[in-house]
Amino acid sequence: MRTILTRSIFNFRYPNIIQRTMSSTSTSTSTPSFPEPTEARKQELITNYNNTLQQVQSLNPKVNLVAVSKLKPSSDIMALYSIGVRHFGENYVQELIAKSQELPNDIKWHFIGGLQSGKAKDLSKHVANLYAVETIDSLKKCKQLDNTRVKVEGDDINVFLQINTSGEEQKSGFQNLQDIESTVEFLLSSDCKKLKFLGLMTIGSFNESISNENDKENQDFKKLVEMKQILDSKYNLNLELSMGMSNDFQQAIKQGSTSVRVGTTIFGSRPPRQQQK
Repeated sequence: MRTILTRSIFNFRYPNIIQRTMSSTSTSTSTPSFPEPTEARKQELITNYNNTLQQVQSLNPKVNLVAVSKLKPSSDIMALYSIGVRHFGENYVQELIAKSQELPNDIKWHFIGGLQSGKAKDLSKHVANLYAVETIDSLKKCKQLDNTRVKVEGDDINVFLQINTSGEEQKSGFQNLQDIESTVEFLLSSDCKKLKFLGLMTIGSFNESISNENDKENQDFKKLVEMKQILDSKYNLNLELSMGMSNDFQQAIKQGSTSVRVGTTIFGSRPPRQQQK
């Protein structure tokens, strides 16, 4: 199954959203065939997911758990889909496009990887059920997503602005308040047709993440909360916070996260990423 998925990513031809919708309608009388995991793998994933969900809900039952399925086969996703999981996160544009065309239409895809300007249009055009883009780090990318979504008459996309709270050069994300406010003002304006400003997102530094072993306050999460307070106050908002991954999601929830992105804890370690463009 993994070989089939890899081939579909590299040789994938982008159908547009309208073509997919028409195709789905014309074949609605037949039962679609989706990749299936082995029973052992299915039970392993369900156990891992339920254990993680229990930890999340014990801290705050309202927090959304996004299962990060990057570099995992579609059959793994279907294992969790079978118990009602719908929120899945992907890091690579081509992989997300391929999976979205292969898997059920009611999955709520979250794009959580670094987004290149040249890929923003592809993402907006070819993923009909794109629920959220969590890594917006420029006004330009906002406009590209919005303009493309308008052209294909797709559903609205929720967006999170990624904030570089650690100041690390290798990390994407806004660092300048003026740039953040300019992007927020576009998202809230009538010029923005297809994007909904949902919240803020950060990827904390490794050092802050491992400091959670001592239940110490994570400074990156603290900075994101402070940015939320600034924007909420100025624009009369109530923004969500996407912060926390496998190593630190419990501390993130304690500090106010409303959405956590958990991959390894649910799916296990990942294979090395093959070169994708």
